[in-house]
Amino acid sequence: MDTTSSLKQELHSLADHLPDNATWDDVIEQVQLRKAVEEGLAAADRGEFASPEEIRKTFARWGVQA
Repeated sequence: MDTTSSLKQELHSLADHLPDNATWDDVIEQVQLRKAVEEGLAAADRGEFASPEEIRKTFARWGVQA
């Protein structure tokens, strides 16, 4: 299956799972979420992980104790 067919199938699936009162903003939010998840999984597959110290520093910038 080529990428275009796969993308079209994913879009159809997304549309099928949105509520009847969904807005374009809802569609955009779902697409952006899906894209971020796919990019994160691809980075993980490449072995690109944050160290525990990097995570603690990031949380600290957000005011969260880790």
